[in-house]
Amino acid sequence: MKLSDFKYTLPDKLIAQYPSEERDKCRLMIVNRENGAIEEGIFADVIDYMEKGDCLVINQTKVFPARLEGTKDKTDAKVEVFLLRELEQGLWEVLVKPARKVRVGNRLTIGNELACDVIDNTVSGGRVVRFNYSGDFFKIVDRIGKSPLPPYIRREPEPMDKDRYQTVYAQDRGAVAAPTAGLHFTEALLKKIAQQGVKIVTITLHLGLGSFRPVVVEDLSRHKMDSEYFDISEEAAQTINQTTRDKNKVIAVGTSVVRALEANVTSEGWAKCGHGWTDKFIYPPYDFKIVDRMITNFHLPQSTLLMLVSTFAGRDLIFKAYRKAVRDKFQFYSYGDAMLIV
Repeated sequence: MKLSDFKYTLPDKLIAQYPSEERDKCRLMIVNRENGAIEEGIFADVIDYMEKGDCLVINQTKVFPARLEGTKDKTDAKVEVFLLRELEQGLWEVLVKPARKVRVGNRLTIGNELACDVIDNTVSGGRVVRFNYSGDFFKIVDRIGKSPLPPYIRREPEPMDKDRYQTVYAQDRGAVAAPTAGLHFTEALLKKIAQQGVKIVTITLHLGLGSFRPVVVEDLSRHKMDSEYFDISEEAAQTINQTTRDKNKVIAVGTSVVRALEANVTSEGWAKCGHGWTDKFIYPPYDFKIVDRMITNFHLPQSTLLMLVSTFAGRDLIFKAYRKAVRDKFQFYSYGDAMLIV
């Protein structure tokens, strides 16, 4: 398949600018791969599609306020520094805006507590910077940084975003974008799911901007994903594998979980424990080894996320579902409604 196979038109008014009033009361589209049926409910209904012995896999990555506002020394030009990933202590890969104003050798001052020197360019158009600071870097960032809302949310971050652009189970700080399928879960819903006998397993994949970077090549085999850090514990892998042996369902919450699990699999098709970096890009055709069902949001046209869900459910069925979602005025993208693929 080609890039152009994943193009669709979405009215701007369907791009969610705010989350639903209650996390688990957003709309839910249920897509059945076996018979092609498409149904609708609310998110809390996902529990009806889980049985005792199933395994729900969630991504416990935690978003940190990665947008920093600073000035360029000597000129005082305003510059935004967007933290992408820490290469080593004090050394970060970042995006800068406007990029044309920031060159190797420049020093950027961010408030009264941070400064950084630009020491290199990256192949993806970013910069490598070395920070100068006193104390705990992340505590400083937590104080002065802003929530890294996606660009299609066309407003400034508000206080509620600090809570709502974060899953209720977030623990491992390191993501610059939320695993948005998980935003719909409440602690009460997770408790009900566990009481039903569903095993809840946590893994980590720190989402960077790579998952959202536009694909610009028509030949998908030439697209290169940015690497993202993942961590799958031995206990998580054993629980997932036992679920498969028992012929129960492994249900992935979000494309980040799918990528992490499918990137760390044995030649026999079993989940492995481990940690490291993955640039796994899933597009048709692909044979899924671990995941049986998926909870996800509605994704951007021609995005790697849309390609992944189209691979899982079949492009024709996903595009049928998306056309229905547009007709029925579902809300799209990070703060939008959800989809369950069974």
